Amino acid sequence: MQAETRAAIEHARDRYPRARSAILPALWAVQHEMGQITPDAMSEVAGILQVTPSEVEAVSTFYSMYFQHPHGRHEVIVCINVSCALRGAEGIVDHLERTLGCASGETTADGAFTWSSTVECLGGCGGAPTMQVDHHFEENLTPESVDQILGALRSEPTPHGEHAVEAGGVAGGSAGAQEPRRRGVPATTGPAPTEPSNAGSTALSTEAKKRRGKPGQ
Repeated sequence: MQAETRAAIEHARDRYPRARSAILPALWAVQHEMGQITPDAMSEVAGILQVTPSEVEAVSTFYSMYFQHPHGRHEVIVCINVSCALRGAEGIVDHLERTLGCASGETTADGAFTWSSTVECLGGCGGAPTMQVDHHFEENLTPESVDQILGALRSEPTPHGEHAVEAGGVAGGSAGAQEPRRRGVPATTGPAPTEPSNAGSTALSTEAKKRRGKPGQ
C-alpha cells in the first residue's frame, strides 16, 4: 500500500468518532490505488483502523462495488429490468458485447472496462435505457451514445496508483481542479456525519406552509 493511501485512510479514521466507521472510505482508497481489495490490503486497513481483519473482510465482501479480483479501469452496469427492457436494453447489451469483444461479467482485453448486465433495477426508469458507469448514470442510451461515452473514458489516463482517495477528495489534488470520473470512487464531500439534522425538512416544511392555499405554484 502506498504512503498516500495510508495517509488517506488515517485521515478518514480521524474524521469519525469510531475508527470502524472509516472502513468504507478506507476500502475505496485501497481500490483506487490497486484496482481491487486484496487479503493483504484488508489486513493493512484493519491495522490502521485498529479493528479485526474479519470486520474489514465482512464489509469488503458484502458490497458488490468492492472487487476481490482484478477488474477493468471502468465499471459499466446495464439495467435490463422492465422499463429499460421495453426501451431497448437488450439491443444495448448486444452492442456492448460486440464492440467490447467480451460477454457480460467479463473484462475487455485492454483492461479498460468490466461490464455486466443486471436484472436489478438501477432506478433510472425515467431515462431508460440506462447504464451506470463508475457510479454515474447515463440515460436514454443508443448504440451511438454508448460508443461516445466509452470512447471518452478510454482517452482518460489510467487511474490506478495515481492518487489515493481521501474522504472528501483526492490526496495530492489541487484546490478547484476537476477530478476525472473514475471507477469506484463516489463523490464524498463535507465533514464526517455526526447526528441527523432536520434542518432540510424544516426548511421544506416552511416553504410548504407558504405555498399552502395558493394553487398553481
